[in-house]
Amino acid sequence: DFFVIARGSVFALSEKNIAPEDAGRRLNVDYVTTGTVRSQAGRVVVSVELVEVRTARIVWAETFERRPDDIFAILDDIGNSIVSSISAEIEMVERNRAMLKAPNSLNAWEAYHRGLWHMYRFTRTENEQARHFFDMALRLDPTFARAYAGLSFTHWQNAFQRWGDRDRESALAFEAAGQSLLVDDHNPAAHWAMGRALWLRGEQDGSLVELERAVDLSPNFALGHYALSFVHSQSGDPNAAIGSSDHSRHLSPFDPLLFGMLGARAMAHVRLGQFDEAAEWALKAAARPNAHAIILAIAAHCLALAGRIDEARNFSAALRKTLPN
Repeated sequence: DFFVIARGSVFALSEKNIAPEDAGRRLNVDYVTTGTVRSQAGRVVVSVELVEVRTARIVWAETFERRPDDIFAILDDIGNSIVSSISAEIEMVERNRAMLKAPNSLNAWEAYHRGLWHMYRFTRTENEQARHFFDMALRLDPTFARAYAGLSFTHWQNAFQRWGDRDRESALAFEAAGQSLLVDDHNPAAHWAMGRALWLRGEQDGSLVELERAVDLSPNFALGHYALSFVHSQSGDPNAAIGSSDHSRHLSPFDPLLFGMLGARAMAHVRLGQFDEAAEWALKAAARPNAHAIILAIAAHCLALAGRIDEARNFSAALRKTLPN
């Protein structure tokens, strides 16, 4: 949920050739994206920087090169890449900033990002901390749709990971997702949360409708494409799961949920009978530092199907150590 300045105001300032951080202060925004487009050796080269106005620090920079076959398609593709990249970078900066502040000093935006920081650790204790901060964000701003979506995610994790009573947590995930939609049914995160909640309830068709709505509203919403991959990998179209997994990773190659994107592709290959490919993708998923116990189980399963029994046993042992009960 970003407030974006209108193009006319930005163009007016760009003609004055002022520094990005100065432009940001005049426009009263926190971040400014600036860049150049040039032709070089028969290729279109777009260089982009994301500047944090408060510190004048460049928090992200990237260069995109394409052949000039269809300039409008090229710019559209690059534009989509920029949007998804800066969204992820800003979220990371905001998460880390919120962690440095005293909890009782947080506003709703900061409490939400503090919740995300804990949520992406994927442990029972951190998940409870995430729920606490999403609740705080909603007390401060009851119209914060993404905070309801985050709250739904924590209850979803409690159900999925068996950290709580599955029926109760599934109902709470559904309730929070419904609140998110009531607040803002044009927010892709609200439909993402509802899609996941419906999957927990066994309503796959409704889940896919909500997740498709999420990516229709925001084609660059990586988590929406990942969730589609997850649902299709379980019981839908495995080829669609592979396509959605690849697209989610293209949009957000360093996503906190990268292990899930990789794991969904592994399970899609299992359903296609491609066990060697499944094992390789599962190993990539399990190698992510925040991969949770279910990813270890997927790795053990895929390796066993591929005939790599010793490796499968190692993951089974790691899983038993993680979940002794």
